[in-house]
Amino acid sequence: IGFSSALSGTFNSAVAARDIILEETPQAKIALINSCCASLGQGLLVHYALELREQGADFQAIVDWVENNKLQLNHWFTVEDLNHLKRGGRLSGTAAFVGTMLNVKPVLNVDDEGRLIPKAKVRGRAKSIKYLKEQLDERIVNPEEQVVFISHGDSPADAQMLKEMILADHPVKDVMIGYVGPVIGSHTGAGVLALFFM
Repeated sequence: IGFSSALSGTFNSAVAARDIILEETPQAKIALINSCCASLGQGLLVHYALELREQGADFQAIVDWVENNKLQLNHWFTVEDLNHLKRGGRLSGTAAFVGTMLNVKPVLNVDDEGRLIPKAKVRGRAKSIKYLKEQLDERIVNPEEQVVFISHGDSPADAQMLKEMILADHPVKDVMIGYVGPVIGSHTGAGVLALFFM
């Protein structure tokens, strides 16, 4: 279950490796899935795949479930500091400067092609966190059957606040909080907060 091919060449490298292995060992059983996901969005797909395996689902049933459900996974995130997006080429210097002066917090998501897409500009941190929660309010289906993932970059208090906001309104099975990895963190900076759900 690979990182979005729109954001990284990792998946294409996996395809090349699979082809080499199949040349040498044609009977090898290898499935590659372009998750169209990033960060804990990909992690949430892996979580559900492992649950299916633990419930006794076979290889093909798990592959089919992931392929059929990967585009149902929502990724919503906001950042605290616009300068990291500027350094990564996702925001112009002017936009970063003006946005910082106005306390603008962009909200982005990952689309069905696995690309990062700006969705909103919100004034202030509290409003940006509320915006993430509102996306879950509008989009979540069968919450009682779901595990929700939250990731953050050195913002455990904000992650906990978002978790409590979700649990106050939705009877989800669980809300799990984790840190972003170093690569995502270097592009988003401290203060990134991300929400993942089906």
